[in-house]
Amino acid sequence: MPKRKEKTLSATNQKKRLRIEEQEGVAGDEEDSEDLEQFQQEGYQFSSSSLGEIGIVESISLKNFMCHSLLGPFEFGSNVNFIIGNNGSGKSAILTALIVGLGGKATTTNRGLSLKGFVKHGQSSADITIRLRNRGTDAFKGDVYGDSIIIEQRITCDGSRTCKIKSKLGQVVSTKKEELTAILDHFNIQVDNPVSILNQEMSKQFLHSKSEADKYKFFMKATLLEQMKGDYIHIKQTKAITRDQIETQEESLKDLKQVYLQKKERYENLSSLEEMQKNVEVLKHQMAWVLVKDIEIQKQKLKEQIEREENNDKYKVKVEQCQDEVHKAERKIQETQDRLDKMKEEIDVLQSQCTSLKEVAKKKSKAYNGQEAAYRRHQNKLKQMERERDLLQERIKELKTTVTQNLEAEHLERLNEMSTLQKRLKLLKAEGKETSQRIEERQQSLYKEKEELDKLRQEENRIRYSLDSSVKRLNQMKAGRSNSLRRFGEHIPELLEAINTAHEQGRFTKKPVGPIGACIHLKDASLAVGVESCLRNFMKTFCCDNYKDEKVLQGIMSRFYSKGNRPQIIVTSFASTPYDIKQRGVCHPEFPSVYQALHIPNPVVANCLIDLRGIETILLIKDNDVARKVMQLGRPPKNCREAFTGAGDQVYKNRYYSDDFSRAKYLGADLEEEIGLIESDLENQKAQLSRFQLHSNSVIDGIKLMEKELQILIAKRKKQQGSITPVELAISELENVEEPQSMDIDTLEEDVQDLLNKIESEQEKVNNAKKDMDKERKIMEEADCSYQDMKNKIALLVEETEPIKEEQMKAEADANKLERQLKNLEKKQNEHQNYIQELQSKLADKEEELQDSIKQAIQICPERLQVERSAKSIDTEINRLRQRLNTEKNRHGNQNEIIGEYFEALNNYKDNSSQVKDLKRFIDRLDNIMNERQARYKQMRRSLSLRCKFYFIDFLDTLKCCGSMSFDHNNEALAISVQPPGRENGGMSDMRSLSGGERSFSTVCFILSLWEITESPFRCLDEFDVYMDMKNRRISMDLMLKLAESQHLRQFMFITPQSTRTLPKSNLIKIHQLMDPERGNKQQSEEDEEASQKS
Repeated sequence: MPKRKEKTLSATNQKKRLRIEEQEGVAGDEEDSEDLEQFQQEGYQFSSSSLGEIGIVESISLKNFMCHSLLGPFEFGSNVNFIIGNNGSGKSAILTALIVGLGGKATTTNRGLSLKGFVKHGQSSADITIRLRNRGTDAFKGDVYGDSIIIEQRITCDGSRTCKIKSKLGQVVSTKKEELTAILDHFNIQVDNPVSILNQEMSKQFLHSKSEADKYKFFMKATLLEQMKGDYIHIKQTKAITRDQIETQEESLKDLKQVYLQKKERYENLSSLEEMQKNVEVLKHQMAWVLVKDIEIQKQKLKEQIEREENNDKYKVKVEQCQDEVHKAERKIQETQDRLDKMKEEIDVLQSQCTSLKEVAKKKSKAYNGQEAAYRRHQNKLKQMERERDLLQERIKELKTTVTQNLEAEHLERLNEMSTLQKRLKLLKAEGKETSQRIEERQQSLYKEKEELDKLRQEENRIRYSLDSSVKRLNQMKAGRSNSLRRFGEHIPELLEAINTAHEQGRFTKKPVGPIGACIHLKDASLAVGVESCLRNFMKTFCCDNYKDEKVLQGIMSRFYSKGNRPQIIVTSFASTPYDIKQRGVCHPEFPSVYQALHIPNPVVANCLIDLRGIETILLIKDNDVARKVMQLGRPPKNCREAFTGAGDQVYKNRYYSDDFSRAKYLGADLEEEIGLIESDLENQKAQLSRFQLHSNSVIDGIKLMEKELQILIAKRKKQQGSITPVELAISELENVEEPQSMDIDTLEEDVQDLLNKIESEQEKVNNAKKDMDKERKIMEEADCSYQDMKNKIALLVEETEPIKEEQMKAEADANKLERQLKNLEKKQNEHQNYIQELQSKLADKEEELQDSIKQAIQICPERLQVERSAKSIDTEINRLRQRLNTEKNRHGNQNEIIGEYFEALNNYKDNSSQVKDLKRFIDRLDNIMNERQARYKQMRRSLSLRCKFYFIDFLDTLKCCGSMSFDHNNEALAISVQPPGRENGGMSDMRSLSGGERSFSTVCFILSLWEITESPFRCLDEFDVYMDMKNRRISMDLMLKLAESQHLRQFMFITPQSTRTLPKSNLIKIHQLMDPERGNKQQSEEDEEASQKS
């Protein structure tokens, strides 16, 4: 197994460091005893890592493994697991499968020499599936594997095996052994370490072994000190080999120095041929300036020919006339566009007014509904009063017709009761009125909160739409890292590839060009926003030469885009040269036109943008205020139709349109900067969306709280109304009690009169409420009428724009016709201009050739020479001198070769000398590091030995035993002495004199001590208690369970054929009872015999 990660042992209650001495061997036992006493006095407790979240075995299942067709799956607990069963039930097979499944060799299991021996007889392969826990912050690639890692090993009958490492969801993550090794290293699982997994055979050998060297070897292997020791030995051997190599290189360095001295002597004795070389150089100077003179003569002839051709221009007048007609047509189009823009602005103003009127109409309707409700309340109250009046009048009439009786006492009692009830009724009505007012206030507040929530949701939806757009744009920009064409659309690279394929198949007359945005390049990156604002509708456009090609291109686009989302296609005749725009293009001394700001290699794209957008007549002005001054304060520059600012705003002579462009989408120079800006915007939008969501949630919580309060108030009002009704009925009953006429008839008549006055007052309120309601209805109708009138007015304006649009389309058709005529004239003029340009191009090439020739001549000879000889004669003289120079060099040797060999030998000697010095320094440094490492290794070995002693003595104390442990590191021996209980006078005895049970218990204590000082997520013991009597077995079991409880984040697996009925009941203990195997009588008798031998 590879080297595991080093673990640092720490003391929980440590107050001072352990005293570690450099002395080793038996002589250190006395000091160990002193340190051990100090350990016990200060109560040192070493805590192992809390591994419970990673590395423990959650389950294991076997198929066709050893003699078992199917075992498991066994779901193990996270702390203590007992695997019990009769011989042959598969207990040891589980442990063997755990070693093999985690990458262990067959020899490690002590059950075979080859993996093929683990495949069940008659089967082609065996399968092992192990699931390891992978949780918490220390999880291994938690985002890839999840909470569990599944390891599947398949062993074939030829001894080979394959491994699949899966995530919790069953997806295969890796099949490499290196990944399994990395997982085991991360979890600190050591399948070949007997402290982690002690199988049955190793346990038997260890119990029967009486050698002190075997115990020491077991201790070294369990603590990984043996592996560290081997590594240090390997380093020392490698260091010795390196020293030998240094000595060998020092010998070869002497030879290199001798070669270097020889080359140096030859270099210093080299003779020069300077005189002949000087003559060649003089002739080269003359040759350079003779060539310049010849090119100047050719250039003068081209200038004279160009002047003759430029004086002969017969198409200029016709082109100018046609251009004037085109300008008139464009002005007409612009006037029509201005009218449409004006009407659009008017429609926008009316639309905003219409929205305002709609809100006013809503408010008036609400006011009318409130006034109508008030009117209904007054009307209902009036009817109630009228009913009360009728009842009182009827009661007075009855009293006058009955016989008067003298029952004043009963009458006074009734009146007092009525007075009490009326007071209570008045109090209840006041409370009801107050509750109704609070309900109305809550309803108004609730209405306002819901309106605010609607506005917040609208704003949140707007931000979400903006966020989705930004995410889509960001994805396009990131895709543009690998392919810049994806900035123009996700499917553009595939579309262009399909176009190329179709062109190769001959489906196009001429290959379409596009997207236009990919065919143009900015000369000044700061103008990107302005250019994109000008050409926003053309960036994704394609150009076709004819309608047949356009139809083919539409068919190709249909594979990648739906019908409404395809890029625009423009049909225009492809020309081989761009238009001449000198006469009609804008030329400003400070600001470039769009045409001048772009580098357009393809003339088809240039001509298309000139025809459809007029880029030669549009200026680019970075500053907004400067753009206004240039276009609006005075007369615009000649041929300038409009201008765009650096921020993308559009400027005309008499109007200004602001744009919402914030950055360039397609022509941005720095892709990473643009991605960074978009990501920053995304963060801001997410933060803004989060704030709106928080605000919305708070508003929603407020609404829920208000609705809850409103429901409470409504219930309260119902309860109050329920209390009012019995009181009113009681009063009514008291009022309706038949009694003889008394002297209080006058009082009733006064009540009737008061009620009549109230009715009159209430009638007046009803009339006033009706007037107010009629007034509000009239206002509501007027607001609704205004709203409808405004809608009709907007619809009328929209209808009026249609004829203007038709007029604009007609004007555009006329302008296109004139432009075609102009193109024909310009084409003829261009043919003449092309010839002139061809001559000018030749002149420019000749000028460039002249400049290059002058530069070369100046490099050869800075001062111009007047030479009368011809170039041919000078060249002949140079060749003659070179031939003589080569002859002389052959006699003396090549000068460059001699110089090169000298410097090569010098560099070779220096490099090798430097390498030897570096290696010496490295070896010296390695010596220092190894000395320090050796000292630390001895400190660590002594510390682990001391801790192992402490825990061993502590565990023996559980059996009331005394014992000692003596480490002889020089002789690599470990002596263990134990004094069993009842032998206090007999002194210490080594393990050879102990009984089988006592020796097994002592061995268990030793293993538990090693558990305390080593780290592993799980521990496995196979049949540890087969040689123990019941007493020692019970004590060992209690000791291990106590240790397991103190280390509840580790996993323990105990395999035993013994009964577990005496185990305590605990949630931390899980028992796995294996079924008895199905086998023949012969095999059963053999295993019974084997079991009896073990007993």
